This record gives sequence, C-alpha cells and structure tokens, in this order.
Amino acid sequence: MVMKLAMELNDDGLLRRMSAGDEDAFTLLYRRRHPAIYRFALHMSGNPSVAEDVTQEVFMTLIRDPQRFDPARGTLGGYLYGIARNHLRKRWEQDRHSVPLADDSDSLGLVFGKPAVSANGNGNGHGPIPDSHDLLSSLETVGRVRQAIGTLPENYREVVVLCELEEMSYEEAAAALECPVGTIRSRLHRARTLLLEKLRIPAAKTRTAVGP
Repeated sequence: MVMKLAMELNDDGLLRRMSAGDEDAFTLLYRRRHPAIYRFALHMSGNPSVAEDVTQEVFMTLIRDPQRFDPARGTLGGYLYGIARNHLRKRWEQDRHSVPLADDSDSLGLVFGKPAVSANGNGNGHGPIPDSHDLLSSLETVGRVRQAIGTLPENYREVVVLCELEEMSYEEAAAALECPVGTIRSRLHRARTLLLEKLRIPAAKTRTAVGP
C-alpha cells in the first residue's frame, strides 16, 4: 500500500490523504521528509539529540494541524523547514548555550575581527561569488565542512544548509525563512565568503609553521 502511494502521489496529495485520516500517507510523507528535516536541525544545532527532538516536533505539528500548510505560499518542504526553524529558535531561547548565535547581518567583523573584504579589496563584501561546488567538494572531510558551517552566524548558516546542502532554490529558501529572495542571495554570498575564509585559515597556518 505504501509503495503504491509513493508511485501515485506527490507531497500535496499525501498531505490531503493524511488529513483525511490515511495513516499510510503520513508514514510515507514522514519517511520522505524526515531525513532532510533532521539534517537541517542537526546542522543548525550541532546536537543530534536536539535535531531528533525538533524533527519529531515538526511532524507532530503537521499531524495536529495539517490545514495550516498553504500550497499557494510555497512547497511542503519549505513549510516543514520553517516549522523546524521556529522550534530551533524556541530551544535556543531556552538554552542560549546550545549554539552560539549572531543574528546581526553585519557580524562579519565580529567573526574575523575585521570588516568584510570583497575579491577586489574594496571592502564592500560584494566581490565575485565563490563557486559553491568548488567550495564544498574541495574540502578534506565532511566533518570539516560541518564544523565550519556550525560556526557561521545563524542567518548565514540557514541559507547554506538550505541552498547548498539541501539544494533548495532561492525561492523555496525565501519561503521557508520568510524573507525576500534578494536577502537569500545576499546572505548566501556572505556565507560563502565566510566559509572560504574559515577553511583557508588552517592551510595558511600549516604553511607558516613548515616554512616556504
């Protein structure tokens, strides 16, 4: 029955059947969407236990009130990410020590102790955008990627996880984060710049230690 549903229905169809009391539809929807929501919560919190709790809360919210999802406003995936984001923020409000946050969009200077500098050195932070494929595929380990992403300010961490790791479109990410598409582009640009800087630092230190 579940396999048949998987072949016949998209997310919206499964949600309609779930709303009508079809447990198999919810099971399939859960299996389909659980991994991505968990990954998002894990990257944002850095804590597997918190990520699992938040993921369960997301689907409990969906079960309690499936009618809240409005397909005219975006995809079901984006809606679920938005719920996860809200639950994560509630957790952070309860425990400010779980993940260090920096909500100010001008916090680049706080992270590096200097203002953002673009590729042409003019300091406006709007130089060429680093290629995301080169950025993520050239790293030595997945653990290093996660560590670097985990140190980004919250508003940058969100767009990297959604757009780079989960491969959401700018429009989907904007719907999930409830902000304009232009804001997504700007934050992703700065997030990529931050990641490049963070990931270059260890190599630079190593070259300095061993000499030219």
